[in-house]
Amino acid sequence: MPEFSIRPAAAADLPSITAIYRHHVLHGTGTFETRPPDEPEMLRRLQEVTSRGLPWLVATRGQDGRVTGFAYGNWFRPREAFRHTVEDSIYIAPEGQRQGLGGQLLDTLIDDCTARGARQMLAVIGDSANAGSIGVHRTKGFTEMGRLSAVGWKFGRWLDVVLMQRALGAGAGTAPV
Repeated sequence: MPEFSIRPAAAADLPSITAIYRHHVLHGTGTFETRPPDEPEMLRRLQEVTSRGLPWLVATRGQDGRVTGFAYGNWFRPREAFRHTVEDSIYIAPEGQRQGLGGQLLDTLIDDCTARGARQMLAVIGDSANAGSIGVHRTKGFTEMGRLSAVGWKFGRWLDVVLMQRALGAGAGTAPV
């Protein structure tokens, strides 16, 4: 398995983060966005996540430290009662796919969100045919909680959303701190 380093994202990573996400917007169904955001918008999103005390991570590979993927946890919903539930997002550059990087990023994200007090993590997976994302989440302890049929229209077809969930730390066993 290739060696990757995972660290918090920095503003200097934005060109790579934007390029990776752009690829997924234009060619994939893991996101239902249809127009790729530019770097200022990705900076706004990065700052929003980190200002909430949540992690945004990048994975780098090689001596040049090339960003090969990124992941972040963000509020599932903005209402206060949801504040202990995060939704994960993971995007891998095409050359980094199918090498275990998604699982490594998810492991780190789970640990980081747990350490920050989150009690539940949700995966809202675009496209029920996204076997890679569904599989990596399943191997990390996520359970499928449901499917929303034909809720997205992209590339001339209807797409489902798969909802998966995993408890973090004590989960619902105790009141949050």
